[in-house]
Amino acid sequence: MRLDKFLKVSRLIKRRSVANTVSEMGRVMVNGNPSKPAKQLKVGDIIEIEYANRVEKFEVLTVPGGNVSVQEAGTLYRVIE
Repeated sequence: MRLDKFLKVSRLIKRRSVANTVSEMGRVMVNGNPSKPAKQLKVGDIIEIEYANRVEKFEVLTVPGGNVSVQEAGTLYRVIE
Protein backbone atom coordinates (compact mmCIF):
# COMPACT_ATOMS: atom_id res chain seq x y z
CA MET A 1 0.00 0.00 0.00
CA ARG A 2 1.19 3.51 -0.76
CA LEU A 3 2.44 5.64 2.12
CA ASP A 4 -0.12 8.41 1.61
CA LYS A 5 -3.02 5.95 1.52
CA PHE A 6 -1.75 4.12 4.63
CA LEU A 7 -1.52 7.40 6.56
CA LYS A 8 -5.13 8.19 5.63
CA VAL A 9 -6.54 4.68 6.20
CA SER A 10 -4.79 4.36 9.58
CA ARG A 11 -6.02 7.86 10.46
CA LEU A 12 -2.55 9.09 11.37
CA ILE A 13 -3.28 11.96 8.97
CA LYS A 14 -6.87 12.94 8.27
CA ARG A 15 -6.83 13.44 4.48
CA ARG A 16 -4.84 11.80 1.70
CA SER A 17 -4.12 15.19 0.11
CA VAL A 18 -2.60 16.37 3.40
CA ALA A 19 -0.55 13.15 3.60
CA ASN A 20 0.74 13.86 0.07
CA THR A 21 1.70 17.42 0.95
CA VAL A 22 3.44 16.46 4.19
CA SER A 23 5.37 13.68 2.44
CA GLU A 24 6.46 15.98 -0.38
CA MET A 25 7.73 18.48 2.21
CA GLY A 26 10.04 15.78 3.61
CA ARG A 27 8.30 15.58 6.98
CA VAL A 28 7.58 11.83 6.72
CA MET A 29 10.41 9.33 7.00
CA VAL A 30 10.22 5.58 6.43
CA ASN A 31 13.04 3.57 7.98
CA GLY A 32 15.05 6.77 8.49
CA ASN A 33 14.79 8.00 4.88
CA PRO A 34 12.62 10.85 3.56
CA SER A 35 9.80 9.23 1.60
CA LYS A 36 7.58 10.19 -1.29
CA PRO A 37 3.81 9.58 -1.11
CA ALA A 38 4.10 6.63 -3.53
CA LYS A 39 6.50 4.67 -1.28
CA GLN A 40 5.23 1.11 -0.90
CA LEU A 41 4.96 0.08 2.75
CA LYS A 42 5.43 -3.38 4.19
CA VAL A 43 4.98 -4.91 7.63
CA GLY A 44 7.77 -3.86 9.99
CA ASP A 45 8.47 -0.46 8.39
CA ILE A 46 9.05 2.41 10.84
CA ILE A 47 7.27 5.66 9.97
CA GLU A 48 8.33 8.96 11.55
CA ILE A 49 5.97 11.92 11.15
CA GLU A 50 7.14 15.41 12.01
CA TYR A 51 4.16 17.36 13.31
CA ALA A 52 4.33 21.09 14.11
CA ASN A 53 5.82 20.64 17.58
CA ARG A 54 6.70 16.94 17.90
CA VAL A 55 7.94 13.87 16.06
CA GLU A 56 6.13 10.56 16.42
CA LYS A 57 7.27 7.08 15.41
CA PHE A 58 5.03 4.22 14.35
CA GLU A 59 5.70 0.62 13.36
CA VAL A 60 3.52 -0.84 10.60
CA LEU A 61 1.87 -4.02 11.95
CA THR A 62 -0.59 -4.72 9.12
CA VAL A 63 -0.92 -3.45 5.57
CA PRO A 64 -4.63 -3.57 4.68
CA GLY A 65 -5.95 -4.33 1.21
CA GLY A 66 -8.27 -1.31 1.22
CA ASN A 67 -10.18 0.90 3.59
CA VAL A 68 -10.76 -0.24 7.17
CA SER A 69 -13.25 0.74 9.86
CA VAL A 70 -12.46 3.30 12.53
CA GLN A 71 -12.20 0.53 15.13
CA GLU A 72 -9.64 -1.41 13.04
CA ALA A 73 -7.52 1.65 12.17
CA GLY A 74 -5.65 1.55 15.48
CA THR A 75 -4.57 -2.05 14.91
CA LEU A 76 -2.59 -1.20 11.75
CA TYR A 77 0.32 0.36 13.65
CA ARG A 78 2.10 0.50 17.00
CA VAL A 79 3.34 3.74 18.57
CA ILE A 80 7.07 3.76 19.33
CA GLU A 81 8.39 6.21 21.95
